[in-house]
This record gives sequence, C-alpha cells and structure tokens, in this order.
Amino acid sequence: MRRFVIGDIHGCAKSLRTLIETIAPSADDEIVFLGDYVDRGPSSRDVVEQIVQLKEQCRVVALRGNHEIMLMAAAFGGVDSTAWMNGGGLATVSSYGGSLRKMPVTHITFFQELRPYYETENEIFVHAGYNPQLPMREQLDSTIYWTHLPDPAPAPHRSGKRVFVGHTPQPFGQILNLEHLVCVDTYCFGNGYLSAMDIDTGDVIQVDRHGHLRRDPLADFTDQLGRGWSRCKKLVLRLTRRSVAKSAENNEPNDEPADGTAEGKVRNLNASLGDR
Repeated sequence: MRRFVIGDIHGCAKSLRTLIETIAPSADDEIVFLGDYVDRGPSSRDVVEQIVQLKEQCRVVALRGNHEIMLMAAAFGGVDSTAWMNGGGLATVSSYGGSLRKMPVTHITFFQELRPYYETENEIFVHAGYNPQLPMREQLDSTIYWTHLPDPAPAPHRSGKRVFVGHTPQPFGQILNLEHLVCVDTYCFGNGYLSAMDIDTGDVIQVDRHGHLRRDPLADFTDQLGRGWSRCKKLVLRLTRRSVAKSAENNEPNDEPADGTAEGKVRNLNASLGDR
C-alpha cells in the first residue's frame, strides 16, 4: 500500500490528470487531498470529476478547503457570492457552464462529504493550520480553514504526529518540510506546481499547470548551464572570426608561425572550446 498527499489544485485539471497518471494508483493505495479543488484555475469541474472517478480506483480521502466553504455558502447557503466570485469563484462558475445549477448531483455530494481533517496513527492532515496545544476535534474553523502559516511556523502538535497542510503557497515550487510540519501547496495556478508527496518515502512528484512533469531541479540547472555554455562558445567564435577577418582586410603584418594565421587562430579556438 502506498500513501500520497496532494496539495491545493485550484482548477488545474491538466496538472491533476498527469499527477494521477504518474502515480498510477492501485486499489490498495490511498490518496489524501488537502482541499481547495476549485476557483482561480480554469477547470474546477474537471478537477472534481477526476476525483469522483478516482474513488472507484483507490482509497480517496478528500478534505475541505476554504474555497469549498465559500462555494457551498454561495451556492446553497444563501450567502452573498461577491467575495467568493472576486476570490476566484467566477472561474468555477464558468467551468460549470455559467451556473452552479448545472452542477451534477455527484459533485454536490462530493462537496457535502468533504472532511474537516484526517488523522491517522502517525499523521494529521488539515487544509490550513493547527493550534499545537489543542486536539484536532477542538480546533477553530478559522485555524483549520483560513489561517496561513505564521513565521515562525507552529510548534509540533501535542500528539507528536506529523502535520500535513496546504493553503499557504510556497515559493519556487518547493515543498516546506520542517519534519513535524509539511506544507504541500506549491502554487500550481500561479506558475508553480501541483505536488504529490509519498507520505512514507518522502518522494515528490510535481506537475506544472500545463500538465508537464517537473524534472529534477539539479538536472534542469545542469541542462541550462550546458545550453548557456554552448551559446557562449558560438558567440566567442563569431566575434573572433569577425576580428580575424577585419585584421586580414587591414593587411596587418603577421610574423606568427603557421598556426598564427587567421585560419589557424579560428581552428585553435574551435579546438580549445571543443575540449570544454
């Protein structure tokens, strides 16, 4: 059995599809979603539909995020929708064809069955945050749904369990891993990544909002360095050829040996740069 936790999705359906295909879950696997499936990104309906279907493939634990609270309040609680629409809800309504009345019953059931938190023998999963001194059943809604991680981060939970959260976007697409606290929101809709972490091994899979897997950061750096060096070599060669050609046109005296000729200089430079 493998166990994964996935951070805030925010309507990035292409990212979720690639992530699930990469995980390729079996019936014994468990995937915990930390909430905020909707809003901001373009395909909230598709995100929800994927998770609904995923429940037929493996064990799914879906938590409630603050954006699901706003959606349900606007759609079924009679609450004014202005704040929600300005906070990304317009994209969700558009994904449902311009009206939440078009939301399938299976999606309504999905939202109604979302959990406030999920607690196992060794871990706690919650959308936003926690009070280290309180058991999860006594946490305030403002803490578990709305409060961003403070600086410094909260102390370890009184239970000694490792806590996994989302909600607070992490810069540079890097998961915040403080051992006792892990934040898996890596800002997918904002040019970051959608992240899945293997809870037991710590392995991470990341996908950008276009559905492309993120390569190993060191490999990316090495590849960029290689491309930069290649461009530098070409520029040096081009400038050297121009300089040599200009010298030849000016009939400058040349008392160097054979390899000091214009052709020799370029040949020697080619060989030198080629060795690097």
